Amino acid sequence: MTKWQKQIRTWIGRYFDLPSDVMLDLPRITTIGSIHVYIENHTGLLHFSDNEVRIQYKRGQVKIIGKDLGVKMMLKEELLLEGEIKSVEFLPEA
Repeated sequence: MTKWQKQIRTWIGRYFDLPSDVMLDLPRITTIGSIHVYIENHTGLLHFSDNEVRIQYKRGQVKIIGKDLGVKMMLKEELLLEGEIKSVEFLPEA
């Protein structure tokens, strides 16, 4: 994305009072205690096991570490995980 496109996108976001996660193509992550993680605006599930989940988004990956992790719901751009959540990490593009 060019500098001009970023400036226009920022201006539109401010003018229409749009959330920054929408304008910047960032994932929205909501945790409910340490038992649920709800992720919106992702582009795919890369890895899944009972103790680690890696999810792709446009600027990198999100790594979730936990115990007894399971997918409770999965839609095109939404994911609900349950289990004992220990950490959520953002990994930049390589």
